[in-house]
Amino acid sequence: MGPPGPIRSVGTCILLAIVTLGIYTFVWVWKTHDEIKNHSGNGIGGPIGFVIYLLVSPVTWFIVPMEIRDMMARNGQTSRVTPIWGLWFLLPIIGAFVWFIRVQEQLNDYWRSVGALG
Repeated sequence: MGPPGPIRSVGTCILLAIVTLGIYTFVWVWKTHDEIKNHSGNGIGGPIGFVIYLLVSPVTWFIVPMEIRDMMARNGQTSRVTPIWGLWFLLPIIGAFVWFIRVQEQLNDYWRSVGALG
């Protein structure tokens, strides 16, 4: 296992996404995919994750929870988010918030469990 990713404030990420008119979401997707791949050795990585998000963003809503679930399973942990969480994209606006909050909180909890500070 590689180094854990950073703990990210859910509120700060949401604020950055709003202030940048959504541009920060692309940064978040790239970094999240990259950190998962660097830590676990598996996953699609930042560049491919970015391209998928750019071309067919709803697919990312399923891939990120899947990568978190798989990463946690390899570490003997159970994830609260699964690929089915991607269906939140069907609920405009509020679905994005629910999905992001749950996914980032799960990711933060995992990073803390493997030694990240914050």
